[in-house]
Amino acid sequence: MAAAAACAFGLWLILLAREIHDQSTRDEARQADVIVVMGAAEYRGKPSPVLKARLDHALALYRRGLAEHIITTGGAGGDPVFTEGTVGRNYLIGKGVPGESIILEDEGETTVHSAVAVAEIMRRMGLKTCILVSDGYHIYRTKKMLEARGLRVFGSPRAIKPETGWKDWWLYGRQAVGYSLWRAGLPI
Repeated sequence: MAAAAACAFGLWLILLAREIHDQSTRDEARQADVIVVMGAAEYRGKPSPVLKARLDHALALYRRGLAEHIITTGGAGGDPVFTEGTVGRNYLIGKGVPGESIILEDEGETTVHSAVAVAEIMRRMGLKTCILVSDGYHIYRTKKMLEARGLRVFGSPRAIKPETGWKDWWLYGRQAVGYSLWRAGLPI
């Protein structure tokens, strides 16, 4: 019985990893109320290369006129001075985005925490649709979290190098496990 359950769960993860892969290669960007940029590491007030790439992608979508606002997300991540969200906001202002067009979520310590906070911000502002910007492997899980809160979400992964094989599938598998745990009620 346990072996059958383990096999079934393994098959579920493989199929889910395939769905995550498919979502990671699809750019659904279209007109929306807001662009949501998921946080990533920052280094002493400067965006990491991953965060910078996400912010640059969101900036390109904003400049195309796909949304009037951008939400930058992410808490301190161990930095006593800066948050990912604030670093993202400052970066975008430095690139010419008006401060009043940027909405800050700077307390999220995890994807779940940021997704809940973004959904609450959007609910309070009467916003119902968003373009979600992150790394491709991260879009599926985050999109499902936001959709579970009643939002309409369009994934738009940042530009990234072509797939390199097992490393990418490792990321899809990790996200499949993370998504499964979230569905089971464990907020990771």
